[in-house]
Amino acid sequence: MTLRLPDSGAAVMPDGRRVAPSALRNADAIRDLLKRVAPSQGRALELASGTGQHVAALAQALPGLDWHPTDRDGANMASISAWAASAGAPNIRPPQVLDAGVPGWGAAWHPVGLVLVVNLLHLVSEGVARTLIAEAAQALAPGGMLAVYGPFLRGGVATSDGDAAFDGSLRAQDPAIGYKDFADVQGWMAQAGLDPRAPEAMPANNLMLLADRRKT
Repeated sequence: MTLRLPDSGAAVMPDGRRVAPSALRNADAIRDLLKRVAPSQGRALELASGTGQHVAALAQALPGLDWHPTDRDGANMASISAWAASAGAPNIRPPQVLDAGVPGWGAAWHPVGLVLVVNLLHLVSEGVARTLIAEAAQALAPGGMLAVYGPFLRGGVATSDGDAAFDGSLRAQDPAIGYKDFADVQGWMAQAGLDPRAPEAMPANNLMLLADRRKT
């Protein structure tokens, strides 16, 4: 099933880079936060890289990390590669197809210092979200960090009329998906053996949920 999303039909540049408006809006805030809290060195795994805009920007801003973009859709590999080429960053590895909602991938990626997920959890079911978090925990090195960005409910309630409308639109297309409550997500992180931090407020009512893998 193909969802109707605000970024559907993203513009395509002559070199093959797709441009998602949401990534243009949130890239700077995500970059600035990760520069403050992310590990300075090691491997960084991005799940659901989409167009590739974020990994291109983050690889330049965090040059000590070795970035590994992935996506479940093989059709996105060309755009991710084009963005990586445009960034000229030597620390971006070739993109790989990875369905993070399928059990079993985490151990194969261990150890990584950072797992980043941007604007995905509201587009998948609770079961897929919980699997993703559990597998990400397995992929993390001791002391590594999981960073999950996106729109979330607070106490089961959307924080704006726009969020409520978007959540309703998603659920109308697929009743299994929609906004997750941030407290539930933090609970799934804890169940996976991670230590959630306090949520980081982001622009447009979004949050970055951070959790650390215990060192022992």
